[in-house]
Amino acid sequence: MKQCISCGMPMRKKEDFANQDMTKDYCVYCVKEDGSMNTFSEMVDGTAKFLIQTQGLSEEAAREAAVYQLKQLPHWKNAEE
Repeated sequence: MKQCISCGMPMRKKEDFANQDMTKDYCVYCVKEDGSMNTFSEMVDGTAKFLIQTQGLSEEAAREAAVYQLKQLPHWKNAEE
């Protein structure tokens, strides 16, 4: 099983991979329709929204957690906000 280098999602089946290409290192949720990667800002927004909905965090706490979590992943280690 691969793990997305951009969001950490486990990728188990073809549909989990960007463009259903199992050679990719990132998932379907981390790319736009044209196949380009989401920006760091877009990923922070999406991750924060997910944390607010699933964890009940405030927007500020969710954004801080999102930045921290994403920067632990290979694709975003050196990302600037």
